[in-house]
Amino acid sequence: MNRNLFARFSEIAYDTAGICLNENKTALLQARIAKRMRSLDFRTADEYLNFLETDESGDELVQFLDSISTNYTYFFREEDHFDIYSRFLNYWKKQEQTRFRIWCAAAATGEEPYSIAITTRETLDVNSFDIKILATDISTKALSTAMAGAYSDEKLKNIDEDHRRRNFEKFTPESHRDDRVWQVKGSIRSLLTFKRLNLAEPPFPMKGPLDFVFCRNVMIYFDQYIRRNLITEIARLLKPGGILVIGHSENLRGIECGLVSLAPSVYQKPE
Repeated sequence: MNRNLFARFSEIAYDTAGICLNENKTALLQARIAKRMRSLDFRTADEYLNFLETDESGDELVQFLDSISTNYTYFFREEDHFDIYSRFLNYWKKQEQTRFRIWCAAAATGEEPYSIAITTRETLDVNSFDIKILATDISTKALSTAMAGAYSDEKLKNIDEDHRRRNFEKFTPESHRDDRVWQVKGSIRSLLTFKRLNLAEPPFPMKGPLDFVFCRNVMIYFDQYIRRNLITEIARLLKPGGILVIGHSENLRGIECGLVSLAPSVYQKPE
């Protein structure tokens, strides 16, 4: 893929989703779009780009963004954040709070929002509280996997047997080649609502106020302009005293949003 062609694909990724593709991602981009090219019977990237740019339905843009989105995740990734989340739920419960609104901003294939839901269920008697957890992602493919809530033994390798028994149920897949044999229990899935959302296009449709926002390991794909707009919008949606956690490799340096750092990667909106 030549430099000009890569630049045109990169421009589409940035303008539509805020995803920054550096030139060292040329080989990665070419590999990611290869499957779409084969399915559409295009031999060259130029042909595919022309189709992408002229598709008035917008359907292929969704497919393109699905292809280039990275959905690396696993259950209870950066586990200390779930401990912090649980402590704040307990604190708010002691303050006699009964309504909880949680947002997982980059749901990927579901491991993170289900980890949030499991932690919620193990911290609170969910039947006694008004709890809603919103899980969003730009990738329709990832969201489809997340909504199914079905995972292989390999995906659950860091879930101990007790947690697995309480929160998952084994089922027989339709195809022996499908190794997804553990499904999140319905009582946990019912806490979650999955929606497609482009984090590069605030303001967002939810009203808030939100108690806790997980926006982890997604800002690494954005430039400072997109990050600033995203964090400013999250700060607007948070309630006074609400919490934002970001990835351990991320920071809010240079972003004036009014949030106060409680610990590395943990921020609070002043009350």
